[in-house]
Amino acid sequence: MTQPPRPFADDAPTVQFSAVGGQAAPGGPVTYGEPAPDQPKRSRARILLAGGITAVVLVAVGGSVAYGYAGEVPRGTTVLGIDLGAQSRSEAAAALRAGLTEQAERLEAPLPVRLGERVVEITPADVGLAIDVDATVAAAAESGGGPFSRIFGSRNVAPVVTIDTAKADEVLRAALGKDAQAMTMPAVTFSGTTPKAVHPKPGLGLDPEKSAQTLREGWLGIRPVPVPLVEIHPATSAEEVDKLVAELARPAVAGPVTVTTDRGDVTVPPAAIAKSLVLTADKTGKINPKVDEKKLRAALATPLGKVEVQAKDATMTISGGKPAVVPGADGHRLDTAKLSTDLLGVLPKADGRTVAGTMATTKPKVTAEDVAKLGVKEKVSSFTTNFTGGLTSARSQNIVLVSKETKGAFVMPGKVFSLNTHTGERSYPQGYKDAPTIVGGKLVPGAGGGVSQFVTTLFNATYYAGLEDVEHKPHSYYFSRYPSVIESTIYPPHLDFRFRNNTPYGVLIDTSYTSSSITVTIWSTKIYDSVTTEWGPRRNITKPVTKYLDPGPSCIATSGIDGFSQEAWRIFRKDGKETKREKFSWTYQAEPRFICAKPPA
Repeated sequence: MTQPPRPFADDAPTVQFSAVGGQAAPGGPVTYGEPAPDQPKRSRARILLAGGITAVVLVAVGGSVAYGYAGEVPRGTTVLGIDLGAQSRSEAAAALRAGLTEQAERLEAPLPVRLGERVVEITPADVGLAIDVDATVAAAAESGGGPFSRIFGSRNVAPVVTIDTAKADEVLRAALGKDAQAMTMPAVTFSGTTPKAVHPKPGLGLDPEKSAQTLREGWLGIRPVPVPLVEIHPATSAEEVDKLVAELARPAVAGPVTVTTDRGDVTVPPAAIAKSLVLTADKTGKINPKVDEKKLRAALATPLGKVEVQAKDATMTISGGKPAVVPGADGHRLDTAKLSTDLLGVLPKADGRTVAGTMATTKPKVTAEDVAKLGVKEKVSSFTTNFTGGLTSARSQNIVLVSKETKGAFVMPGKVFSLNTHTGERSYPQGYKDAPTIVGGKLVPGAGGGVSQFVTTLFNATYYAGLEDVEHKPHSYYFSRYPSVIESTIYPPHLDFRFRNNTPYGVLIDTSYTSSSITVTIWSTKIYDSVTTEWGPRRNITKPVTKYLDPGPSCIATSGIDGFSQEAWRIFRKDGKETKREKFSWTYQAEPRFICAKPPA
């Protein structure tokens, strides 16, 4: 260190005093250097000795200071019993990590926590409890006092503990379980179009920040750690709920709202407003009013039908005996997301309840160009089944109706076709008639009877096209008009017929009928040279029993049919070789011989 310059002689102060044992002029300065003639020479030796002792002391003190200040962490510093003293920060960090590894069993052990009246155990890692090594070393380095303290003192520095507050809250809430007293959340609900206030009530639970702080401080200390339960109040008060009813909920359903569009007006009735206006609280108990778009659209399904048009995807049809592309068409849709926001501005009003709606053009998801590239170019398979009774019978009419609804169905690559989804409900309003159907093990009249014959025809057409079978179920009784095992019934919503287009090409379903037959044809691009069936022998033959039924219009007599078990194999061939085969198995019950009469005495 650079020393300050020594003062010049004439800068030194002059001390005036009377000489005692020294030589001085009366009233003049004392002269230091040679002793006065009458002073003993041993005085110089004393001075030299005193200077030597002082130098030794200074050297000793300097050495002690250097000793005390060795390293960045003061001597005698420990963390959890791990000595970090007289080390650089990097050395101390390495020592601390090594020491913590040795204490891993203790640090990773389950931590008992008191929650109310219960004590539960949590795993420190699950809540993010850990020791921040670098921050702990920094705290240790700053823990020293003055030189004396650094040389002779000892200190135990608490580790810096970290925790994941969100994870800790999640784990503690799960552990608290039913012991938590949930808040009664504020809300405004509607009974029809009448608003009802739900006033809030406080609950007993956890404060995430307080819980985290308690775990941080108690992890390496007391057992069990007492995590406090606190009273939790919803953010919205009872007075605010009442105000919301008076200023928004009640006026909102006092009358309709008119939505104007360039395709006509749409009326939003009070009932639709009540169904879509959401006045429930978030997890903090705060109510943020909103109109739920999905609920609004569902409530306005009929009015929206007057102004909206669904976009139509491009598809294919059979024209002149060949596949032809049918272009798609744009649709028009009311922007109900924007409407949901705009409604909030007029619902509190008694007058001026009109909103300008925005119509958006919607494009087809599948264009004509998309369809043209899908390789629908040839007849892949066709299957026909026969029926009796002509086209005047109810059963035949049901078969024709479902075939018309399925005609032209187009299945994209990778997609699953569901007959129940495609046709929707098959009941009286859709034009289906009563015809025999199997219910409870016997034939009874039912809407849509005979549709299973179309299902069997469709199943076989997709089966011989090599398409993937997803869902089908054969009849419980065998009917000779169907191929055994590879046939299917249907009974919504429990039974469906589904197949997957497991090819890279589009699949077009075409149907046709005569007065005595139904045909389904699959158009696409052929994958296999052929798909055929081999049947195993019928076995486990069972004979029908005779049962008597109460006579009447719902009783259908039968002659009885044998039951049996059988296997069938679907065989795929390509390039003249069998590439794979799939096994289908089924056991038919013996259909009883039903007699519509009282049993004989």
